[in-house]
Amino acid sequence: MQSASLSDARALARHRLLWRWHFYAGLFVMPLLLVLAITGTLYCFQPQIEPLLYHDRMIVSARAEPRMSQQVLLAKATAAEPRDATPTTVVVNNDPRRSAEFVFRLRSGGSESVYIDPYNGAVLGRLSVENRLMKQVRNIHRGLLLGKTGEIVMELAGCWTLVMIATGVALWWPKAQQKNGRFVPRLSSVKGRAWWRELHAVGGAWLALGALFFVLSGLPWSSTWGKQFKALATSAQLGYPNGAWGKAHVHSATPAPTMNMADPSMAGMKMDDLPLPQTPWAVGATHVPDSAADATHSTIALDQVIGIAAQAGVKDGYDIALPTTPQGVYTVSYFPANPQDERTLHIDRYSGRILSDIAYGDYGRVAQWISYGTSLHMGRYFGVANQLLASAISLGLAAMTVSGFVMWRRRKPGRAVGAPARPALHPPMRAWAIGLTALGIVFPLMGLTMLIVWLSDRVLFSPGRIASTR
Repeated sequence: MQSASLSDARALARHRLLWRWHFYAGLFVMPLLLVLAITGTLYCFQPQIEPLLYHDRMIVSARAEPRMSQQVLLAKATAAEPRDATPTTVVVNNDPRRSAEFVFRLRSGGSESVYIDPYNGAVLGRLSVENRLMKQVRNIHRGLLLGKTGEIVMELAGCWTLVMIATGVALWWPKAQQKNGRFVPRLSSVKGRAWWRELHAVGGAWLALGALFFVLSGLPWSSTWGKQFKALATSAQLGYPNGAWGKAHVHSATPAPTMNMADPSMAGMKMDDLPLPQTPWAVGATHVPDSAADATHSTIALDQVIGIAAQAGVKDGYDIALPTTPQGVYTVSYFPANPQDERTLHIDRYSGRILSDIAYGDYGRVAQWISYGTSLHMGRYFGVANQLLASAISLGLAAMTVSGFVMWRRRKPGRAVGAPARPALHPPMRAWAIGLTALGIVFPLMGLTMLIVWLSDRVLFSPGRIASTR
């Protein structure tokens, strides 16, 4: 009997300790997860939203007459811009109902897209690249519009979501093993806070796998840990092979990317530095080669570049970063819904020779997984069904933040933080300690914040006696 009582006491203490960590994780993550869920859902439908929002600039009437050449359209867009504006990017889209889009860097440092009717060359309008709605939504999703500080906060939110998921499932699992189970919320038989608890516990358990996928597929794109992880994967040849120029199986015509001494800002430029809306994760850290200076040849026409890309198998729905220096190259970046079709081509601006051709098959194994994860995360891999599934998970997580907040407010005593009472016993939780330590090692910034929370819990927060019902 005494042994059973001790076992029950340890189980209760374990429950309390898990609940306490779940509470701290949720207190930090709740508002940020709500932001991530809403912005993620909006960005997921970018292909449908932008043509509706900017219909007058992006959409034209399809006609039987041939489209004008891209070189002529670029010239018309350039003539419509200030003299000090520099063309940087061409968006290639062969849909007969889509306008031609060219991106220019302005003297002010900003960028704007110019839209041209591809049939008659008329200028349809302009859009600030930085201020367009989906760009702002993406920046909020990535860093709350707070620069590096915001990016670190959102990265931490992702890491703490892992703690919230693990502790939430651990709290739900014992009740799921009971005779009647807890796989369907009993919303009709309970009221008040118990109703919200049912919705939160069972709904959270159903969404746990999707939330875990979103976190793990999103963290490789984070600005701090993601950048370090990319470098580690590359050095281990699990991402883009390190030193691939002439050494790995990537098709390359140059032995190494040379330094551009005419423009030091261009020296050592990488794909992530190019004015492209997005590039595949695997190639972001790869160097951009230089064109071989040739005084006897002029720069090849844009239409010739498009023809070279088509011959290489890249025919539609891609971006071209234009050369802006004598040593610059044309960079074709194809980032389609199917990761296996991803391609990156660097083309010499004078000879038209393909200096580098990087395909999905050239990625390391980790980079290939991340490419699939990215496509699924953004709701692109299997079309509208993927968008709807990703949105359902995101909005479900938003509902979990709301239900968690309601539960906290209904239980919160006055002006106190309202953390669950600290257990009197110290139950053996070696596996959890090892798991959290491992998480702190893999994500050092997360480890630092966990240490701060643990010390604050011990030193600052009163254990307080509160209602123990859950």
